[in-house]
Amino acid sequence: MQSELLGKVALVTGAGAPNGIGRATALRLAECGADVAVTDLTVGDTLDALVAEIAATGRRAMAVALDVVSHAGIRSCVDAVVARLGGIDILVNNAGTTVGAAPFLDIAAADFDQSYFVNLRGPALLSQACIPVMKARGGGAIVNNASTAGLGAEAGFGAYTASKHALVGLTKTIAAEFGEFGIRCNAVCPGYTRTDMHMAANERLASEMGMSAAEVAERRYAAVALRRAASPAEVADAIVFLAGPRSSYATGVALPLAGGGPYGI
Repeated sequence: MQSELLGKVALVTGAGAPNGIGRATALRLAECGADVAVTDLTVGDTLDALVAEIAATGRRAMAVALDVVSHAGIRSCVDAVVARLGGIDILVNNAGTTVGAAPFLDIAAADFDQSYFVNLRGPALLSQACIPVMKARGGGAIVNNASTAGLGAEAGFGAYTASKHALVGLTKTIAAEFGEFGIRCNAVCPGYTRTDMHMAANERLASEMGMSAAEVAERRYAAVALRRAASPAEVADAIVFLAGPRSSYATGVALPLAGGGPYGI
């Protein structure tokens, strides 16, 4: 449905990676009729190009520099989007960090802090800032990117996994508290996805294991029923579904999107 989000305004965080889920989601939201604000740590050529691509669909677009660990920055960002685009109906908390993806005994206290601030507190504060705007507009939808790390556990990803489990808990809390106002909150939980971050991890493992990146990918995806990683666009489609009217009775859901892959323990 190319016009199912017509008249809606979406805010997507962490949209600056050239091959990221945030970028793919922003474009898909625009294709479905939404005006879109995108953020990343800085506004540069990549984010400017994304704004131009969104504008080419006929939708309004803007870019905002945002570090989600900054409470003041979050407030300023939300105020800017409301002033420029008129409101916020959809919030996609996509910005995240893999800091703390390490063996448990090697995780520094600062890694736990950074993982918590980016992966949990950022989405929480952004939601707090956007929910009053959504209430004034009669409802809205929040979608958090929780990863399959929010559903299970794999050795070597301690702080990251803990923060993503907490994000699923936050998702359910928001769903329980704000459903009466027409505000839904769900999480998408993608597994292996061909993002810049994931492909860099394959390259790192290849170097460590003395294999090619293609061999590493084949080994990793062998545990996935579909025998491949997702594309960012496939994850974006799931996010747009959770943000749109076709999922109007879904809230508090943590949707696995792992191609039949395992979540760990």
